[in-house]
Amino acid sequence: MEISVVVPVYGCKAALNELYRRLTDTLSAITEDYEIILVNDNCPQDSWSVINGICASDPKVIGIGLSRNFGQARAITAGLDHSSGNWIVVMDCDLQDKPEEIKKLYDKAQEGYDVVFANRKDRKDTGFKLFISRCFYRIYSFLSGNEYNYENNNFSIVRRKVVDSFCSMREYHRDYAMYVYWLGFKRTQIDVETEPRKEGRSSYNLARKINLAEDLLTSQSDKLLRVTAHTGFIMTLIAVLYIIFLVVQYFVSDINEGWTSIIAVILLVGGMLMTSIGIAGIYIGNIFMQTKDRPLYIIGETLNLPGASRKDE
Repeated sequence: MEISVVVPVYGCKAALNELYRRLTDTLSAITEDYEIILVNDNCPQDSWSVINGICASDPKVIGIGLSRNFGQARAITAGLDHSSGNWIVVMDCDLQDKPEEIKKLYDKAQEGYDVVFANRKDRKDTGFKLFISRCFYRIYSFLSGNEYNYENNNFSIVRRKVVDSFCSMREYHRDYAMYVYWLGFKRTQIDVETEPRKEGRSSYNLARKINLAEDLLTSQSDKLLRVTAHTGFIMTLIAVLYIIFLVVQYFVSDINEGWTSIIAVILLVGGMLMTSIGIAGIYIGNIFMQTKDRPLYIIGETLNLPGASRKDE
């Protein structure tokens, strides 16, 4: 198999038939040796019925239906686990990622790259969303020690050895693009055109984005714990110096700062303690979830998938 295309499906049922048509047109122009893997992440719109119809008409399309909603990153992992291509494309189902751009990614990869990310220069997002995205990636880059580009998303093409390495990592909290960055390999990016979302709105609201950011920031690095410890040490040193200053001022100038300064110091130290305990608690919670060693996803049903390659975790 030359090319596998992995598409997590959630919340964009109306785009699937057009997505399939445009994918087949694009892939057929590159090679006839391809497969399309549609992973239904328990879409509430009953996208599985559309996937059923597509798979019935084309044996090159594989349908994987997860038993419940496991999240985009795990749906991608399920598709990658069952892919067989020398090159694997990952893209969203809402047609913001143009299937026609796969040819550009594939051609660039043939220059000797293991990973080619699509760079969305004309992102169809609000200014607030772009600002939040920039802030997150800067913080994440600092904590993880790797540089990440906020203009990249999951749309990419990667070599088989990269996918094999990705699939060997079975962390509970995961992200496709960031894991691929962490793996290294020879990587580049190219500018691509994007389109407005075909249907509906993204399911990632602000609360879900905050939870995702929290999980990723605490699961990929212990630097946040180190920063907290260093900050605590610095604040303790400042507090000690301030106490010495108050004592000296009291005996030299006979000035008593009163309760205001004391309350301020107590609130500051108390807030720092609660923050430190909370951060440590998040890390402990991550350890708890990981040590359960549960499958990353459960497959409920498959279509056109060879039984010999089936995995369920």
